[in-house]
Amino acid sequence: MDSSSTRRQATRAKLYEAAVTLIAEQGFSATTVDEIAERAGVAKGTVYYNFKSKTELFEELLRHGVSLLTSSLRTAAEETAGRGGSRIDAIDAMIRAGLVFIDRYPAFTQLYVAELWRTNRAWNSTLLVVRQEAVAVVEGVLRAGVAEGELSEDIDVQLTAAALVGMVLVAALDWQAFQSGRSLDDVHAALSRLLHGRVGGR
Repeated sequence: MDSSSTRRQATRAKLYEAAVTLIAEQGFSATTVDEIAERAGVAKGTVYYNFKSKTELFEELLRHGVSLLTSSLRTAAEETAGRGGSRIDAIDAMIRAGLVFIDRYPAFTQLYVAELWRTNRAWNSTLLVVRQEAVAVVEGVLRAGVAEGELSEDIDVQLTAAALVGMVLVAALDWQAFQSGRSLDDVHAALSRLLHGRVGGR
């Protein structure tokens, strides 16, 4: 990767961080490009050099954030498989990876969950696509578990995958907002027990 490409990626990362923090604090409509540029420490023209509009910036922010989450879930599953772990072990590892991601990027997670419930946004189609990318990783592990006889054939793979992702998102946000004294290990242990009791049983 050449130096100009590296610089552009670094600039975009600063803009993503500034945008997600501001929009989480005050909402999309109330956040201006000037504020994003100021928070990122760049000129306003730099924002428009990288993105055509604030809406495009937000769409790319969603893509960027969910791609990081998807990558962490996939890595957790692959590393578990590499150690000879079961499919349930892989899902458990993905739960922890999801919690680690949310703990690292709380503002993005709050924004992402809030946008999932809105229906009048220009980026709804983008949101649906990136959501499915993350859920598909979990679906793949569940399908493999069913195919190999580790999981019950009665499992509704699509709903179960969505429920697992939703469980992690909601539990983590509740943890951060109302139970911040708990450690990540505590939260993971609670969700792990739920996983083994509800999904791991045949």
